[in-house]
Amino acid sequence: MAPQSRAHHLLLVVCGVFAVLSLVLVPLTLPLGWDETVYASRFSPYAPTTPFSAPRTRGVPFLIAPVATWSDSVVLLRVWLTLLATAALYLGFRPWLRFLGRPSGAAVAAALYGGLWFVLFYASAAMPNHYTAMGAVGAVGLFLRSRQSPVTCAGVAGGLALATLMRPNDGVALGVPLLATALLVPAWRGWSRVLAVLGGLAAGALPWIVEAYVRFGGVRERLTEASEVQGDLRPLLSVVHHLTVMDGPLLCRPCDSDTVRPLSAEWWFLLPLLVAVGLWSARSGSRGVGGPRREARQGPQGRPPQPSSAVLPGCLLAAAVALSAALPYLVLVPYAAPRFLAPTHALLAPAAALGVLALVDVARASRRPRIGLVALGLALAGHLAVQLPLAHSNAGIQAGARGDWARVAEVLHEHGVGGESRTSTSRDSRTGRDSHTGRDFRAGGGPEAEHTLPASSAATPRSFPSPTSPAAPPAAAAPHAAPPRSSCAKRNRRPGPAHGPATACPAPTHQGGSSTYARERPHHTSKRTLSGTPRPFCGLDVTTVPPAPSGNSELLRDSQPPTPASQPAYQAHEFV
Repeated sequence: MAPQSRAHHLLLVVCGVFAVLSLVLVPLTLPLGWDETVYASRFSPYAPTTPFSAPRTRGVPFLIAPVATWSDSVVLLRVWLTLLATAALYLGFRPWLRFLGRPSGAAVAAALYGGLWFVLFYASAAMPNHYTAMGAVGAVGLFLRSRQSPVTCAGVAGGLALATLMRPNDGVALGVPLLATALLVPAWRGWSRVLAVLGGLAAGALPWIVEAYVRFGGVRERLTEASEVQGDLRPLLSVVHHLTVMDGPLLCRPCDSDTVRPLSAEWWFLLPLLVAVGLWSARSGSRGVGGPRREARQGPQGRPPQPSSAVLPGCLLAAAVALSAALPYLVLVPYAAPRFLAPTHALLAPAAALGVLALVDVARASRRPRIGLVALGLALAGHLAVQLPLAHSNAGIQAGARGDWARVAEVLHEHGVGGESRTSTSRDSRTGRDSHTGRDFRAGGGPEAEHTLPASSAATPRSFPSPTSPAAPPAAAAPHAAPPRSSCAKRNRRPGPAHGPATACPAPTHQGGSSTYARERPHHTSKRTLSGTPRPFCGLDVTTVPPAPSGNSELLRDSQPPTPASQPAYQAHEFV
């Protein structure tokens, strides 16, 4: 078998292993998270619709439409998304088979990126970041080709359109350095590249712009509202926050009480080293410091390999685009999530792959090649030993936290919250039915039935027992309910007199006869709470509750006893 064919087959094998690992580590039965529910509720099997805030885009609903339009099965949806994520991984790194000179470099790059725990976790999730990353890495790989055929230009435009459709801010951050390169750098200057970049950005941003004028009154108004929803974007430095989330949670907001765990953040230390070695090996003009490899003498599919003089500038351009994609999250966004930097990790993976291959060449050329190869293999195995358990443990945490929503709904129903209306916590993510009464939300009023209270319920406000009241001890509030998991208890608890001053939630906004919480701006805790007063959490997953009694903005208190402060608290849902 020719080297180029082996390299192509190796990339296919890596993509297959990625799919299998994702299915093994993250169960297909994992309930939909809040963000996933928002996207899936655009379709009738997952009705009623949930609020679609300004930062969200229509890219994910487009991805899940082939399944979500006719089936409410979470398992089927996750199988479909796993297939899509695997295909995206292949299409994203395939252009690099021709550019890196060493065809196996593309497979190694895909393995480095696909082996990260959050990439594996989100492979079956209805979330946009993996597709943004694959659109970016594929577009850059095609952009770097010396000959820009119509098919290549269409690929560049398609990759940027996908990235922009999923996350317009990421698309702009990716497109600006590519556009500047196509205009200013002689080696890549050309109108074909300029038009491809502009066309991809325009095609991906068009739905977002149209919706901005239809729903928000204009682009500026939508950007302003999106900034408010995300905690007021402003100049800051959140590099440390992104280090802390490398072992979870899925969203850290705020991250001030969190700490960096060096072992879990090992990829942040390993990645710069591999990228530096890869750039050095590209600069040397060889495929690794041990001399040109035999596999590099012929490019994939019989074409000449990419000239060695173009590999270093290409990897530097990919690194510049990666930095451009990461910069807004590092200096503007006041919270962190590991998935935010997925495009950055993907764009740095080709250079890191060259670094891995260069280290292999060094080990082979040494006097004791076995020792060097074993040491390198142990280092990579240690990296996987950190990443794979993180994917599985975070999946377990999310399964427990999302299961807590049903228990919260049960407590709310026992307290009479909602009456004939329904709360979003009690809706089964697979069927659109109340998880306790079995009643269909869509019956008797359509999607609005979840958000509107009958006049009789609105006219008679209910009072709710306080967990600190002697007449209604915490255990008596819901004696039949199992205590929630520690993550839920710590996440949702408002401290009483024994745990510090009580903190009131923001007053609900009244719409007609119901009171609707501002769902899009929850106050999150970090994954670990320092000893002392626990942080309050006011972002309970409750869409509709009866109007608050006069002078009382705290409609619900957690009726369960507090958990020890030493136990970690994780987020049950994520944010845009």
